[in-house]
Order: sequence, then structure tokens, then C-alpha cells
Amino acid sequence: MEQERSIDRLARYLIGAGTLAILAWLCWYFKSVLVYVIVAFVVSLIGQPVMRMLRKVTVRGKAAPDWLLAILTILLILGILILVVTQAIPVVTRIVRDAAVLNSATVSGNPLDRVNDWIIGLFPALGPDFDLIDILMDKLRDVTNITNVTAVISSVTSFVTSFAVGLFSIVFISFFFVRDETLFRKIVCALVPDRMEGKIAKALGDIEHLLSRYFVGLLIEMTGVALLDFLGLWLIARLGFSNALGIAFIAGILNIIPYVGPLIGEAVGVILAVILKYGTGVGLGVNIWVFALIVLAIMLTTQFVDNFVYQPLIYSTSIKASPLEIFIVILLAGHIGGVVGMLVAIPTYTVVRVIASRFFRHVKPVRKLMPDLDREIQ
Repeated sequence: MEQERSIDRLARYLIGAGTLAILAWLCWYFKSVLVYVIVAFVVSLIGQPVMRMLRKVTVRGKAAPDWLLAILTILLILGILILVVTQAIPVVTRIVRDAAVLNSATVSGNPLDRVNDWIIGLFPALGPDFDLIDILMDKLRDVTNITNVTAVISSVTSFVTSFAVGLFSIVFISFFFVRDETLFRKIVCALVPDRMEGKIAKALGDIEHLLSRYFVGLLIEMTGVALLDFLGLWLIARLGFSNALGIAFIAGILNIIPYVGPLIGEAVGVILAVILKYGTGVGLGVNIWVFALIVLAIMLTTQFVDNFVYQPLIYSTSIKASPLEIFIVILLAGHIGGVVGMLVAIPTYTVVRVIASRFFRHVKPVRKLMPDLDREIQ
């Protein structure tokens, strides 16, 4: 009898392992669909606070139906995204173009000629006949031949088609997730055993609550960083409205990358500002080094505000984790997955913490190091 029970136990383990292997293979095979669902879930987490606010708006004591509120929420999110793309991206493109092509009245001589002479001086073996412009033109002709152009057009067409399908899929799925904020929970609970359904539903509710606050807080942080940089560059450095907006937009986007992103944003911002002043003459009428220090001081001040005001509110309050805990997690994630790992570190760690708190509370490290979610989440 004992041998039969052992065999039965082994059979259950083998069946469980086989089921997990099949699920993993299905997730990999349908990874594009899974990505659409995950992105739509994130959009719904951002849209949930908007839905709650819209539900409070009543006309003659009646609120609008959820399907209409969901459409308005999706349109609002899309409208903000389109506004950013159509307004900020052209400004950034123009700044980069202006920075690449310096004003000929300010800079004497062709920059490519000076680069060509520098390369010859660095590598005398190339000889005096070396011409960087001829090499670049040859490469340009190779790139623009009919075969490569056809391949580029085909690639662009494929990308546009995939992007359109992906965008429609995400918007369509997001509508249902936004309309019913418990839908994702219901889908997952439908796939688990009945005895675990209650705990999993509670864990998913905690995950949705914490991640919703985190993503909304992250958007607020990006906006706050970009706004402070914009005001400083516009009013103090006198870079002009559009130039300040473009550099601030770059800094705000790069700020998403924990720890490393702000440093990159500051370096890029100072370099672009200095090149713009050197090439187009915009900015304060001071020495170029003093101007660079002023721009750096503006962006460092913004970073101090971000470090001591924005981030504690977002990381410590929204996901109930200490700054040291978050720092270690981001370091580990960056070592494993680079920039992508750092981007997904906090949401992933939030999911892990909730699962550990709900299902492994009896384990001492979990009990000692992680908060009791029933008391922490209000």
C-alpha cells in the first residue's frame, strides 16, 4: 500500500511537471499575444483610478454606464500619448538635428574636413588620399541602391502592420480590463484549483492595487522631472521654449531607468544644451563653461527633488518597500537583465513580494522582512 502511495505521488508530480512544461511552451509559442495581454493589463492599472473618478461624476443622480466610462478612459490615455508623440518628438528631433549641424557663422570650416584631418593624423598609414566624405558617400550609395531600398520598405511595411495589429489588440483588450477591473482576476482564478482560488484572488487584488499605484506614481514622477527641468532650462538657462521642452522630455523619459537613467539624462541634457549654445547662440550670455555648469546645476537640482521627494513617495508608499530593499533588487536585476531588467525589476519584485506574503508567510525570512499586507494595504 505504501509503495502504491509513493507511485501515485510520483505520478502526480510527473503530471504536474508535464502540465507546467506544456503551459510554458504555450506561453512561449503565443508570446506576442501574452505581451498584448500584459501591456493591456498595465494600461488598465493606469486607467483604474481614472475610472473611479469618472464613476463619481453623475448627471441627475445617475452615473454613465461602465462601457462608456471605459471608452472615455482609453481615449484619454491615447490622447495623452498622441499629444506627447506629436508635440514632443518633433521638438526632440529638431534639437538633435540642430546639434548635429552647427551654424556655419559660428563654426568655421567643414566639421567633416576637420574630422578627416584628425583621422589621418591619428592613423598616418591611411595616407593623405584618405577622404572620409568619399567613404560616407559610397556607403550612402550602397544603402540607397534599389535592393536595399526594397528591403527597407518591406521592413517598414511589416513593422507598421505589426504595430497596427498590436495597438488595436492592446486597445481592444484594455477596454474590457478597464470596464471590469476584476476581469483579469477572474481569468486567472478560472485556471487554478478551487481550494486555492480564494488566496489567489486575494493576492491578485493586492498586486493590482500596488501596481496601479506604482504605475500612476511613475507617470507623475516622469512628468514632475520633465516639468522642473523644463522650467529651469527655459527661465534660468534661457534655452527657449521648444529647446527646453525637448531636453526636458528626454530627461523625463530616461528617468524611467532607475539610478542610471537620470545620470544619462543629465549628461545628454548638458551636451545638447552646450552644443545648441555653441552652434545657434541660444542661452544665457555667459562663458560656455559657466553655461554648462548652470545647466548641470538645474538638472542636478531636479534630481535631488526626485530622489528626496518623488521616489520615496512612489517606491516606499506605493509598493510598501524600503529604499534599501529596492536598491538591492534593482542592482540584481540590472546584473541579470541589463537595462530591461532594471525597468521590470520593481513590478516583478512587487508580484514576488505579494505571492511570498500570501503563500509563504510561515517562512521566517518572509515573516520578518516583508510586511503584513492585510495591515499595510488600505
